[in-house]
Amino acid sequence: MGEETQIARAARKQAIRRKAQRRHSHFYERFSHWSFCNHADAEPIRWHRERWMLAGTAMLITALSGFIIPAWASAMRPDPAPAAHTMLPLALPKALPTTVHAPTVEDWHIVQVQPGQTLSDIFQSQGLSLTDLQRVMDEARDAKALHNIHPGQEFDFLLGSDGSLRGIRFDKDESNRAIVRFDGDKPTMTAQTREVERREHVVHGSIDSSLFAAGSKAGMSNAMVLKLAELFKYDIDFVQDLREGDSFTVIYDDVYRDGAYLHEGEIVAAEFVNQGDRYTAYRFKKDDGSYGWFSEDGRPIQKSFLRIPVDFTRISSQFSAARMHPILGRMRAHQGVDYAAPTGTPIHAAGDGVVKFKGWMNGYGNFVIIQHNSSISTAYGHMSKFANVKLGQHVSQGSVIGFVGMTGLATGPHLHYEFRVNNVQRDPQKVTLPKPEPLPGVQLAKFKSQVVQPQLARLKALDANVKLARASGRNDD
Repeated sequence: MGEETQIARAARKQAIRRKAQRRHSHFYERFSHWSFCNHADAEPIRWHRERWMLAGTAMLITALSGFIIPAWASAMRPDPAPAAHTMLPLALPKALPTTVHAPTVEDWHIVQVQPGQTLSDIFQSQGLSLTDLQRVMDEARDAKALHNIHPGQEFDFLLGSDGSLRGIRFDKDESNRAIVRFDGDKPTMTAQTREVERREHVVHGSIDSSLFAAGSKAGMSNAMVLKLAELFKYDIDFVQDLREGDSFTVIYDDVYRDGAYLHEGEIVAAEFVNQGDRYTAYRFKKDDGSYGWFSEDGRPIQKSFLRIPVDFTRISSQFSAARMHPILGRMRAHQGVDYAAPTGTPIHAAGDGVVKFKGWMNGYGNFVIIQHNSSISTAYGHMSKFANVKLGQHVSQGSVIGFVGMTGLATGPHLHYEFRVNNVQRDPQKVTLPKPEPLPGVQLAKFKSQVVQPQLARLKALDANVKLARASGRNDD
């Protein structure tokens, strides 16, 4: 029974195989040479196109598996903990010495001198002592700027963090600055040159009401107008002699330092026409290095005598052979000129000379007589007090000898002024004053060629332009 069953199973398998072969006869016909049976009589395997395709497909699948599976495994792995780092101390290289230093900006404190201040006042205002001032004086020695200070002058202080004096700067003159330092081993003083420039101006003015009004209209400062009046005060009485229509032409300069305005300069050349009379003044450097002003003929503008020795408000009494005395009440010669002025107004010496008399004189009160030469003397009366002059002392023209008052026989404060020739009183307003000597020959030739000729040409050119402008204005009218 068992044997029959096995025969039946084998017959069934054979029938299924024949059925499959019939159904897939085309496949078996095409791949009948494929066989995995080890028959001795079978042909060896040959690599045809189909085998190459199968082998290539298998290799591609294997390669992709090698890349994809590790990448997927890495993506699914958790992030590793960060690795711990150990800090190791490293020795830094030594810094090389630097040779370039940034400039230090020093904080200099500028102080301007105020009226009435002294140098010690200025030092104390900066918290400095008189010892500091003495140190500066000792180091600067003969610096005139420290001995004669004036309002507007500047001192620059450099102070330490503790308030100590480290340095001071001041102007020795217009073009040089002194710098004293105390921040080193010992005090030092150096000089610094500053650029100074003079800028010239040429102006013309005509008198309508007053000299100051005409000067202001022409563009001059009051200080420069005063310098103009000072130049011609020997020839023109600017209180009594000015007339409408008088004119002036001036060349002057302003001083600039380091490009900034410093102060007004000096008059270089000037012309003044007063009541038809023409007066000129030219600035000239003499052989000794000093400057002076001279007229066109080379004579000094500064005459031997001042025409008027005091700044006055009016003439209260003229020179007269007979006048009614205001106190005595009778006719009496008035042998001088009375110039009314406030009490205390300075009185100046009219010229160089020697004090011949100083004291009380009946009728004249406090009285001074100055002998100028063998023949000429001047006298000054009614002074409120004397200046610091002594009998026999030599005085220079313009020096103060006393002050206006009303001592003696006087009804109000004024100066009684006399001009005497061989002890005979002469009218100070009319007497012919001696002319000063002109420049020596060589200097006179230099003065005329280098100063008068070029400056006179400029003055004339300006006068011509002014006259042309006036004529054009009249023609337009």
